[in-house]
Amino acid sequence: MTVQHLLIIEDEPEIANYLRRGLVLEGFQVTVANDGHAGLAAAREQAFDLVILDLMLPGLDGFEVAGRLRAASEVPIIMLTARDAVADRVRGLEHGADDYLVKPFAFEELLARIRVQLRRRQASQAHDVLHFSKLHLDTAARELRVGERRVELTTKEYDLLELFMRHPNQVLTREVIYDRVWGYDFGGESNIIEVYVRYLRQKLEANGEPRLIQTVRGAGYILREE
Repeated sequence: MTVQHLLIIEDEPEIANYLRRGLVLEGFQVTVANDGHAGLAAAREQAFDLVILDLMLPGLDGFEVAGRLRAASEVPIIMLTARDAVADRVRGLEHGADDYLVKPFAFEELLARIRVQLRRRQASQAHDVLHFSKLHLDTAARELRVGERRVELTTKEYDLLELFMRHPNQVLTREVIYDRVWGYDFGGESNIIEVYVRYLRQKLEANGEPRLIQTVRGAGYILREE
């Protein structure tokens, strides 16, 4: 089973370390960012399964960070704050947060809310039709259409394309791709990712369509329109 990767954006070291330790013990992989800019940078570089976001951050506050995260992806966001005013909760939800937890809180409650959001995401993904540019990927039928053209994919080609389409306009590193598609790292000498990216490009561009899977030199790959 793939380990789920969570991003904590929290400027108080004690809280961030407390959450990181607890979530790692629960089997999650955890990345910590200590301000909004660092959190957004991490989200651009990695594909996360859920974000835990503090409201009161230096620089960019949690509302702004939530809005920018939501503009780029559908990653679940749980907002943490010392404020319990209804107006703040509503504002957080309007900016893209999926849930809202007031400090101080019990770790067990946060863990339960995380699991609810992850289950909801998995359930919604099970029947998605993903769209990007002329690509239409039916995840229930595991069927791809490029415009009106139906394209046959092997299992790994499908898994790789689904990963890209769930994280459009986001750089996916080789490590993330290895973990999400193959479940382990082949090591620095393998070119298996390059091989499958080439296979996908050939199929997606067979009728002269523009290139959508772009190479980001030294970083990985990104699904975006030129």
